[in-house]
Amino acid sequence: MKIKALLAIAGALVLLLFICAYTVDETEQVVVTRFDRVQRTVTTPGLRFKLPVIEKALVFPNNLQEWDGDPGQIPTREKTYIWVNTFARWKIVDPVLFFKTVGYVSQAQQRLDEIIDPTVRNFITSNRLIEAVRNSNRELDTFEDLGDSRGADAQKKKPVRFSQVFVGRDNIDTGILTQAKPKLANFGIELVDVKIKRVNYVEEVRRSVYDRMIAERKQIAQKFRSEGRGEARKILGEKERELKRIESEAYRTAQEVKGKADAESTRLYAEAFGLDPEFYSFVKTLEVYNEALSDNSSMILSTDSEIFRYMKGYEGDTSGKP
Repeated sequence: MKIKALLAIAGALVLLLFICAYTVDETEQVVVTRFDRVQRTVTTPGLRFKLPVIEKALVFPNNLQEWDGDPGQIPTREKTYIWVNTFARWKIVDPVLFFKTVGYVSQAQQRLDEIIDPTVRNFITSNRLIEAVRNSNRELDTFEDLGDSRGADAQKKKPVRFSQVFVGRDNIDTGILTQAKPKLANFGIELVDVKIKRVNYVEEVRRSVYDRMIAERKQIAQKFRSEGRGEARKILGEKERELKRIESEAYRTAQEVKGKADAESTRLYAEAFGLDPEFYSFVKTLEVYNEALSDNSSMILSTDSEIFRYMKGYEGDTSGKP
């Protein structure tokens, strides 16, 4: 019986120890309450103890927490509606105040929504669209004037100038953080950082922007085509000019060769005429016969014609010998 009693007492002590003990992790902080009243806070990691039943250990995170806002349509100062998506990082720096004002971590999301979302809307509506997109007035380079790639002024880059930026996206993020941080401090929350994650146009504005981008690209494509056609005409003109030059030089060379040949032929004919004028006359007459008479030629001439001078008195061979 004594052994059973000792075992029962030991079991009760172990159970009591289990109920009273709790551990604190490095990423946690604990608020101990007694009948929902705060008794103490524990921020150092290790094994801790509390009174059973009447005390509770409420665990809160000690590290950075995420907050992602719901994307919403917000008008800019120019009344241009855009989708804005933001995110933030926060942490609990006063767990007692957080417990009294917020309660639990699951309820903190609503508090952050109530404070950060209106602040973001306020800054977006107070500034122009370009302020939420750009940070500086740095000029962007683009191929705005595309010329002949082989020319001296080929592919000149001209800067694209936007409207003047006075605030910038980084300053808007800083302003949202500065304005929302004191409000969240009243709940024991330190707002570490707030950033605009994404800015996008609504469907109507996006469609008009896309149409404008398509029109600009078509204009650039048309410019390329017109420059290509101009370059093609230039190449064809150079080809025609070079072809005519070659033909002209070839014709000149051919005429020079023909002239030299005619001169040489005339010289030879003159020498032949000087050696035997009668034979030269006979040969030239035969050439005339060859050119003027053919199988189907018919001519009616007088026998006294000079062209038949060498045929007069021709009796032919009557011996029958070949």
